[in-house]
Amino acid sequence: MARNLTRQLALWSARVFAAHPDRTEPIYFALSGEHPVYQENAFLSSRRIFSNANVYSIHITTENRFLRERIHSMLQTHLLSVLPGNCALIQLVSFLPNQNRSVIPGFIVQDFQRKEETEIILKDMAKINECLLCSYKKSEGADLWQQSIWCATEGAEVKGSAHYIIPAAKPAAHVSVLNIDSVVFHCFEDAYAALQECKESIPEAKEILHLADQSPRHMQRSNFPVIVIEGLDATGKTTLTKSLQETLKGTLLRSPPPQLSHWRDQFDSQPAVIRRAFYALGNYITAAVIARESEKAPVIVDRYWPSTTAYAIATEVVGEKENLPSLYSKVYQWPTDLLKPDLVVVLMVSPEERIRRLQERGQVKTQEEKELEENNLFRERVDEVYKRIEGSICKIIDANCPKEEVLQQVLHLISQYCRL
Repeated sequence: MARNLTRQLALWSARVFAAHPDRTEPIYFALSGEHPVYQENAFLSSRRIFSNANVYSIHITTENRFLRERIHSMLQTHLLSVLPGNCALIQLVSFLPNQNRSVIPGFIVQDFQRKEETEIILKDMAKINECLLCSYKKSEGADLWQQSIWCATEGAEVKGSAHYIIPAAKPAAHVSVLNIDSVVFHCFEDAYAALQECKESIPEAKEILHLADQSPRHMQRSNFPVIVIEGLDATGKTTLTKSLQETLKGTLLRSPPPQLSHWRDQFDSQPAVIRRAFYALGNYITAAVIARESEKAPVIVDRYWPSTTAYAIATEVVGEKENLPSLYSKVYQWPTDLLKPDLVVVLMVSPEERIRRLQERGQVKTQEEKELEENNLFRERVDEVYKRIEGSICKIIDANCPKEEVLQQVLHLISQYCRL
């Protein structure tokens, strides 16, 4: 037992940590046995987390993505309610630089009055949720911190050697990108497996998996074109799709399809991995309907894989749009096992015009729509992901102009890229 914990402690000390004291860029730091080279700004930023307090970090290490996100949310709620008033809670992730799926979420707890009850509470929380708990206590007479690791599942604690807290370089890929392929699904099997992780906790997941099992796989479109219309809410998608349906005498479909859409509220409230798996499987179920309907007439689809991907990436990645995965990342590539349309049209309007339209509609907004209104960076990330999604079939349309002009622009694109 002690040997296993000692090995974990050594591995833990090799990781880089990113703390988020607020919504700005994270503070990156690491642990080192060697005295750091002094870098004033970075050094002070990382050191201020550990100064004048007993510091603990709690880490959610389960490999089950559903449980990991649910535990993270529950822990935050519980810790805020039970920790003494002298404590501060900071969002934390640890990771191995540039290694995908290496991000482990958690929290830093600063105990400014160094009360014994804080550690007791944290050990109880770690035991209930099967987390790892680390403590960092300053060594006398030196800028060193003694790190100890306590494993709830083994009920044991091992002390490591003292470490310096040193600033770590900002990784080439933003830390939020490292786990991005956990919520952007590039094949049916990955989305299916993600939803299986929660089927015992969410009964509706079993029904969705059953519908997915019944849907034909690897379907291809027929002779009639398939046109997908994408964009944020209030960009004119509903008006345009109905106009295209009438003009082309086509079939209008939506993703998620009707047999899933009544579960949207239920899955929108779930952890990101489950929410995204729901929409991803909705795309595969929709694909089977697209294939069938495209044998009879043109098919117009209101949202499909691009919106699922745009919202997933923009939600997971924090900060500036420069933090998004690189331009040629596989996250922007169309899944090879998902029916591909002839054309994707992305409608974009100015933020001011979009807000004006939303106010006119007076509809209840989803959490992501509220985020779009309140957070300019989030909206910029969504727009940028749409622009980066696999190239030639994805066309951007300025939808600020009258709806008749938008329709004519889209009909011109259809005449260029689709066989009617």
